[in-house]
Amino acid sequence: MFRIETDSLGEVRVPEEALWGAQTQRALTLFTIDGELMPREMIRAYAILKKACALANGGAGKLDDERRDLIVAVCDEILAGQHADMFPLPVWISGSGTQFNMNVNEVVANRCSQLADRPVGSKEPVHPNDHVNMSQSTNDNFPTVMYMAVANTIIERLLPSLSAMREELSGKAGAWDGIVKIGRTHMQDATPLTLGQEFSGYASMLGGDEKRIRQALEDVFELTLGGTAVGTGVNSWPGFAEAAIGHIAELSGLPFVPAPNRFAAQGGHDALVHVSAALKTLANSLNKIASDIRLLSCGPRAGLGELVIPANEPGSSIMPGKVNPTQCEALTMVSLQAMANDLAVTLGGTGGVLEMNVYKPLMVRNVLHSARLLGDGMHSFTEHLLKGLEPDRERIAAHVSHSLMLVTALTPVIGYDKSAKIALHAHKTGQSLREAALELGFVSAEEFDRVVVPEEMIRPKG
Repeated sequence: MFRIETDSLGEVRVPEEALWGAQTQRALTLFTIDGELMPREMIRAYAILKKACALANGGAGKLDDERRDLIVAVCDEILAGQHADMFPLPVWISGSGTQFNMNVNEVVANRCSQLADRPVGSKEPVHPNDHVNMSQSTNDNFPTVMYMAVANTIIERLLPSLSAMREELSGKAGAWDGIVKIGRTHMQDATPLTLGQEFSGYASMLGGDEKRIRQALEDVFELTLGGTAVGTGVNSWPGFAEAAIGHIAELSGLPFVPAPNRFAAQGGHDALVHVSAALKTLANSLNKIASDIRLLSCGPRAGLGELVIPANEPGSSIMPGKVNPTQCEALTMVSLQAMANDLAVTLGGTGGVLEMNVYKPLMVRNVLHSARLLGDGMHSFTEHLLKGLEPDRERIAAHVSHSLMLVTALTPVIGYDKSAKIALHAHKTGQSLREAALELGFVSAEEFDRVVVPEEMIRPKG
């Protein structure tokens, strides 16, 4: 059931069916913390990196064709989804990620042994350190993989959901631009606007968030590979970074380039702090949008009730016919979690001491978690709420007609003080604004009807 493998500290018993080796097995014993696995996005990114490095080293004559081809073949298997259960390490390992890098190195080397009809664990013909890890250090390849995984997840999983939600909001803004409703500030009645104007604000917020995220990704595209242990590139060769990262860019389809200064890139991970902050800003926007829609749809009869949410599911185990804004609740919870994740990333970013940061797994775990959560949350919200969201036109019109803040239109005509007296008198007596204005004698009926027109209060008036 077990085989014996060795590392620099001696012999280790490894399960016979496992492709990992001694260092991974030690880590499984030493880091039994929580059980949350290293993000799966890191596996794919590492397979691309190891393939790229093998191609670069082979192209420079540093790695013979047989070993290069074996490493490439195994990486292709991993990229095809094979061997996923051979990466069992948790998030909470060494702050550098060394054990996970070695897990990848050992799996690739042992699978190479199988393909070459050599014993697993023999390190023949491919050695995990000498060949799979050639020209690399965990200190430069783990942060490279972090950035690769983050960039790919944001581009493939988050930005499409963000774009779809923004487009749906923009569509609603256009369709509802003629629906005049009462605005609210301090959660109290304010002057009118259109429902379309309100939703255009939501769409614009997401447009700004997308711009900030794309700007932050520019730094994430700068990779540390080639710096090896401390940024100097010791044990690599001139041109390795350019060659390997060129292959990474080609294999991933993303515009990765070498970091302009590897000492900065390896000593701190400000790019991840920056992109996490952009995700947090998106979370702030999403929390407001979902909270607003939840508030505007509250009721439906004893609340605002201006929006009608889709009846996706029964809302109560005891109250028949109740419909709850569960998609709003899910998105707000997702948003709060992303905000909390950002704090962890920020604190992890302060862990750069001298030539390296030792909070790498913490940082990448939380950035990837936020990207997945926000991407999935926006997709669910768009599909199951926004697309079926409708205005209650009668309820909106009733709120407009009863609002005391329409009196604002009179202030250019009769002044603030008289207008305030009209509003307060109407509120005290239960009269309409028109009735109160005429009773106080501050304005004629004709003038009131000419000036107090909600449809003309939604934009500047010349």
